[in-house]
Amino acid sequence: MAEFTLRIDGMHCGSCVRRVSQALASTPGVEVNEVRVGAARITSTADPAALDQALAALAKVGFAAHLEQ
Repeated sequence: MAEFTLRIDGMHCGSCVRRVSQALASTPGVEVNEVRVGAARITSTADPAALDQALAALAKVGFAAHLEQ
């Protein structure tokens, strides 16, 4: 498992946080650790192979996400 941070475009309210968190939680191998709505960032722990699936799950619910280095 590796920790990573995603910048989530358009995440600006509690409803957005809930949708993003649910999308990530429904992705096998992904666990949400911290959500920072003001910074539009999520820190997560995941199997590195699950990262593409997590990005796809976010896109499916309408959010573009970018991996931060």
